[in-house]
Amino acid sequence: MSHGPRSGLLAVSTALLAMSRHLEVRDVLKTIVASARELLDAQYAALGVPDDHGGFAQFVVDGVSDAQWKAIGPLPRQHGILAAMLHQARPERLADVREDPRFEGWPAAHPDMSDFLGLPIRDGDEIIGALFLANKNCVKPQGGCGFTEDDEELLGILAQHAAIALTNARLYERSRELTIAEERSRLAHELHDAVSQKLFSLRLTAQAAAALVDRDPDRAKGELQQVAALAAEAADELRAAVVELRPAALDEDGLVATLRTQIQVLDRAHSARVTFDSCGVRALPAAQEEAMLRVAQEALHNALRHSGAARVDVTVEKRGPGAVLRVTDDGSGFEPRATRRAGRHLGLVSMRDRTNGVGGELTVESAPGKGTTIEMEVPGG
Repeated sequence: MSHGPRSGLLAVSTALLAMSRHLEVRDVLKTIVASARELLDAQYAALGVPDDHGGFAQFVVDGVSDAQWKAIGPLPRQHGILAAMLHQARPERLADVREDPRFEGWPAAHPDMSDFLGLPIRDGDEIIGALFLANKNCVKPQGGCGFTEDDEELLGILAQHAAIALTNARLYERSRELTIAEERSRLAHELHDAVSQKLFSLRLTAQAAAALVDRDPDRAKGELQQVAALAAEAADELRAAVVELRPAALDEDGLVATLRTQIQVLDRAHSARVTFDSCGVRALPAAQEEAMLRVAQEALHNALRHSGAARVDVTVEKRGPGAVLRVTDDGSGFEPRATRRAGRHLGLVSMRDRTNGVGGELTVESAPGKGTTIEMEVPGG
């Protein structure tokens, strides 16, 4: 590994850009660890996030296989020098971690480690994490540590930016939770205000009709007609409340711009590469744009959460007087017919209903191990 100023600056820049791509805390932690290990050319790297009891709430490693990590066992809680890093705001550079008096041993499956560099990640006076590196890939000086003062300084720079990335990710997740909670609260209030009065009237009218059935059938018939009218009004109120959930950005920016923005966020928030491209699509009727957005969101959710895809590509393009949406992933795929028979439709029923509702056509191509392509075509307005 070259350690010249140019290569060092390039490596730091690459690491910082990688960290800035992610918004979810777990993804940020993984990126910090991988960047630190690559930047300092170490065999192993780890990052621990403290809990409220002096141990680790999260612990992410790089350089250890999934099988090794599973064999090692539970997360470290009060493991000697690792836990000590959460209580002291200074770096530790050791020639052999096994000879440190705080060393308490490892589980049998734990890889053997010698030289060690640990450094706290701080947000002001608060330690929000600790970075650990072990086994520098170099010729060790006799009785000395493979990690140098320059390595410690470089890791310190990375840790400062890691603190910013981790804090931003936490703020993003908290903001998203608050937005979801606020939207649920708003919808609950609107549904209550819009529908509860109608339902109350329905109940009273139905009770009146029941009381009149025997002694005044004609009046009972009139009351039942009123029940039907109130039920229709309640359905209209409910439908109107749901329509208000149409994203504001769709009205302001249109389908293409809204999809592009949402996909940029998804690309930063997930380890999979998510791309978007459009060609020749002009404004579509509002119902068609909303249906296409919802189908794209459902397909993206399936690809990113269930398929294990490394890449998801979304395109919207003009086709005749209409348009076509295509979402393709390289994930695990499935057998569409078997999935339908088992009733495990991965949102396909919802996607088909939305497509049919705007006069469109939905096709699904997939096979186990071959990824999935979902295509939605809608006619022109």
